[in-house]
Amino acid sequence: MPQPRVFVTRNIGQKALEVIGAETDLEVWPQEEPPPPQELKQRSANVQGLVTTILDRVDRNLLETCPQLKVVSQMAVGVDNIDVAALTSRGIPLGYTPGVLSRATADLAFALLLAAARRVAETDRWVRQGEWKLAFHPMWWLGADVGGAMMGIVGLGQIGLEMAKRARGFDMRVLYTARFPKTEAERQYGLEHADMTTLLRESDFVSLHVPLTPETRGLIGAKELAAMKPTAILVNTARGPVVDSKALYQALKQGSIAAAGLDVTDPEPIPADDPLLSLDNVVITPHIGSSSTGSREAMGMLAARNLIAGLNGQPLVHCFNPEVYEGPQ
Repeated sequence: MPQPRVFVTRNIGQKALEVIGAETDLEVWPQEEPPPPQELKQRSANVQGLVTTILDRVDRNLLETCPQLKVVSQMAVGVDNIDVAALTSRGIPLGYTPGVLSRATADLAFALLLAAARRVAETDRWVRQGEWKLAFHPMWWLGADVGGAMMGIVGLGQIGLEMAKRARGFDMRVLYTARFPKTEAERQYGLEHADMTTLLRESDFVSLHVPLTPETRGLIGAKELAAMKPTAILVNTARGPVVDSKALYQALKQGSIAAAGLDVTDPEPIPADDPLLSLDNVVITPHIGSSSTGSREAMGMLAARNLIAGLNGQPLVHCFNPEVYEGPQ
């Protein structure tokens, strides 16, 4: 009996590929860049399984050319690149990889917070440019205090909760917004539920941890930035379009807020001439929130397990659209 055909759109780690290759007829896109849309369509046309990353667009147009497709397994938590409704209508389960990247992403978010607060990147550039000519000055390079400050977390999912834990380690008071109050987290970690207006007004640091949806696109715009303290710092490790980048540039340039730490931008990659790159009070990393060795290996293995389960007609370990198991749509 022939093995199911699978296309993996990127190298997702040797161990994960070995797991997939042992049970399938496997093809892996060989280049560092993602497959162009036409290549993705062509190589997916006769497969039963597809492993994707956030740069691969899986929409109705693609699915119409994949009549044999049984499962899509995404190596990510976010699935805003995938038409979930189109998959569900075809009875195709969508795997994703929650949990295994939460700590790594929260680590990076807190690193950005510290870097922006204490002006790490800005002073590093200053040193490398040969400007460090005086050993010490009591009023130079003053940054924001982190310990004991107020943290506002927008979205208390797994990553947001990990961020809250790190904030508590710095004796920070933590406010959060979520669709529903998380009473157990409040009790265990001393968190306080707040509405968005209160959170923006009172927080010294605002960290974003929401998925990209029609409701969260542009969630932080000119109005929200104006509501923040002029000493506040914004951290975004969610998705770039959650923040209006033009409004953020104006707020940073005019001093409406003090600084920002971004692991995501809109668009990605950020263009070399983007005005945000001209500012000293913003730290930008290239979407590396989950880029730790352990986290990426765990993501690849979970994506592999989701794929194999779907090919075998079994429930996925983590299925984004579990309603596919409830019968015909």
